[in-house]
Parts: sequence; C-alpha cells; structure tokens
Amino acid sequence: MEIVNTSSSIPKYIQIGEWLKELIKTGRFKEGEKLPSEIELSKMCQVNRNTLRQAISELVIQGFLKKDKGVGTFVLSQSGIELKHDTKKISSFKDDFGNQKIVEHTKVIKTSLISANRDIAKALVIGIRQKVIVIKRLRIGNDIPLIYEENYLPYNVFKGILGYDLTQSLYKIITEHYQLSLNRSRQEIRAINLNATTSGYFMLPEHAAGFFMKNITFDQNSVPIDLMYSYFRGDKYCLELDLEGY
Repeated sequence: MEIVNTSSSIPKYIQIGEWLKELIKTGRFKEGEKLPSEIELSKMCQVNRNTLRQAISELVIQGFLKKDKGVGTFVLSQSGIELKHDTKKISSFKDDFGNQKIVEHTKVIKTSLISANRDIAKALVIGIRQKVIVIKRLRIGNDIPLIYEENYLPYNVFKGILGYDLTQSLYKIITEHYQLSLNRSRQEIRAINLNATTSGYFMLPEHAAGFFMKNITFDQNSVPIDLMYSYFRGDKYCLELDLEGY
C-alpha cells in the first residue's frame, strides 16, 4: 500500500498527516489510543523519521494528537480543535469550547504599569499619561496556544489586581472582587497577518493568518473598564454571528 506519493507536489508530511487523520476519523485509531512508534510509522510510510515527526507535530497543533514525553503519541480527538467565538455576547475563553473536551489553562506572559497613550486614553475615557495596568496572557487549550490577549485596565479602578491569580478568568476577578457588572462591550474585528511575536506564541510561521479583535467592556454605569486586544489564530477560530431577518 502506497501512503506517500513521491511524484506528488504535496509535501510528504502533509500526505502522511491526511492519512493519519483519516485513520483517526474513521475510528481505526480511537480517542486515547496509542499510535505505533515513530520507527514503525516511518517504515510504513517509507519516509525518514524527521518527515514523520513533522506530520505528527502538525496533528498535535491541530488537536488530533498529543505527545507524552517518553511514553508515545496518543489520539486526542477525532475532530481536532474547532472553536467558535460568539460575537453576540460577552464571553469567556471557556465559552468558545462548546461541548468539546478541551483542557484549558492560561499563561501570564507579562504584567506592567504604563502611562496611557492616546488610543488607550480614548478607549478608557481617561487622561493621556494616566496610569494603566497591562496584563498580557496566552490562552491555551489542550497544550495548543489559541489566543494572545492584552488587557488595559485603569489603575485608579483596579489597584491591587496584579495580586490576584491572573491565570483565572479576568472577568470573574472584576465581577467578584471589584463588584462591577459587565454590562456590554463594543468589538471591532478584522483579519490580519500575525507579526513575528504573536505568531511565535502560536508556534506558527510569521505572517500566518489570524483575527484581531479590539474589545471595550463597559460596567453597569456605561463606564469603560477594560480595553482588550485579542489575537486569534486563523487555523483554529471562526467568528460566529447571529443576524436578524431582512
């Protein structure tokens, strides 16, 4: 059986990846099942181990497989990770998962205190050079980086917030510890090519496709309390809108 067509213009690792995905989707390899070793698979595909590893790495990124160091490669999901961001309501990272079995966690990349520039001051309705808390985080599902976020919060409202566990929901901290309601938000969304820093967080090539969202959240008094810049990887996310009739 020929798995890899050597005369095809399609790279060998992509052909192997599609073959493995077909085996997973049809149940030949079930969720939680261990794949044959890299040596066995490379012999089956008649390729070197580097090519085979590249194919497996792609399927890990796509959410089909997971690697346990020193143990082997296992089937994680028959469908991979497919996420939808609901633009109709204020939602958390966890809401994007729907019913998918995804283990989430958040990595705090950096926190700082800065003076507001013109754009931040305008969004938060504060004076230029007023102090703003910056929280930069990477949102991860099943060990796959999915969203890079930057939150800008007015310092005079959120003094002490850096003392909380910022790996949990920021919205939960705001509502529970600062007794503020998240009344509404205003979102601007556009397609972008990810820059070197952001694509590096996602382990993608520079200029990979993504979504950028600017989100301003308002409290119960219609006062803007959070400016968030979110960068979504384009190979995992779609944006979901519910439109009224014409």
